[in-house]
Amino acid sequence: MSRKKIVDCVIIGSGPAGYSAAIYASRADLNTMLFVGFQPGGQLTSTINVDNYPGFPKGISGKSLMENCKKQAKRFNTIIIHKTITEVHFSSQKGGIHCIKIEDEENIVESKGIIIATGSSPKFLGIDKEKKLMGLGVSFCATCDGFFHKGKDVAVIGGGDTALEEASYLSKICKNVYLVVRKNYLRASKILQHRILKKKNVNIFFCSKITEIIGDNFLEGIRIFNEKTRTSQILFISGLFIAIGHSPNTELFKNKLDMDEKGYIIVKKGSTCTNKPGVFAAGDVQDPIYRQAITSAGTGCMAALDLERYLYCC
Repeated sequence: MSRKKIVDCVIIGSGPAGYSAAIYASRADLNTMLFVGFQPGGQLTSTINVDNYPGFPKGISGKSLMENCKKQAKRFNTIIIHKTITEVHFSSQKGGIHCIKIEDEENIVESKGIIIATGSSPKFLGIDKEKKLMGLGVSFCATCDGFFHKGKDVAVIGGGDTALEEASYLSKICKNVYLVVRKNYLRASKILQHRILKKKNVNIFFCSKITEIIGDNFLEGIRIFNEKTRTSQILFISGLFIAIGHSPNTELFKNKLDMDEKGYIIVKKGSTCTNKPGVFAAGDVQDPIYRQAITSAGTGCMAALDLERYLYCC
């Protein structure tokens, strides 16, 4: 296998965290390569309207926002490669060189530092039209998209902490919130359960599952089936929020970096440093709590600054 010249910074992932890291690293005169991966632009590209990212008073589409970030990174000479990383070998020594293998190539990229910004992927229900209507009524983030359903009826799927947090948030701005729970009980923490049970506009459907998403060009409703009564009914809604969890895209780094029980990369508190010297993690891949474009961009900035300081100290 042939080797290219050693670069200062390799960024794996091209969402808000990856592009933010690229902009900061490149502006610091670090030789920077960014690999866009299997989903160029990350999850945000599936969001039609981004209304809560600072600097866009009229909002912007997720695709346009990521395209702007890409252009900005290229302006500072970030090398953007439309390939996927298939294997990574991290050095355990400070000042060591990390090796990155690229799909369909014999070349190995060597880098002094790596920023992991591979994000996370929402868990899907696996039913028809779920992906087709993403951004057209189907969402995985109430904080991101709840505003568009103000004063309307919506449904949340799930019975854990995330689902109840989503339902609680939506109950403040929506007319009615239908909480569809597969089991006959809630799995969320007791404090969240007490809070949601006090909400007069939250209606809980236990022992229920979605069997059909209704609508062709945008969401119009859902059909749910009650396993206990063996009956079906249609709920007419403008928004469907699927809150059955996310999975961090960390399979590539399994058994190579410290992770929590859910697979999120563990970073040193107050930084983006992983347990490997010269390796940093930013965005949703290390954040199971906030999962916002703005927080991802912020940690991308942090990762680039952490890497810059690391290289100067070596």
